[in-house]
Amino acid sequence: MTEIKMVMENHGMSVDYRHMMLLAAQMTHTVRENSRSSFDAAYHGQTDKINGVSENIIMGMPAPIGTGIFKLLHKPLDVEEKPAKMPLLFETEVDT
Repeated sequence: MTEIKMVMENHGMSVDYRHMMLLAAQMTHTVRENSRSSFDAAYHGQTDKINGVSENIIMGMPAPIGTGIFKLLHKPLDVEEKPAKMPLLFETEVDT
């Protein structure tokens, strides 16, 4: 945790200590499994899709959970196709 805090502070970032505790616990829990598989993956030229919560936090990307799970898709309008004009609220006549 001391090293994580030092790295974050040197980069001008402040991180809640609970997040650092979670990250440190996760890193030390799987360090034996990950260290061996990381070397094997590097040797075989494999890539990591970075789809876990911890990986996304480290990379500064939205995590694929909650509101971060959605991808926005839209159909681009043709140049000649224009959306229908809708009157603004204050432009509509009010019956009195």
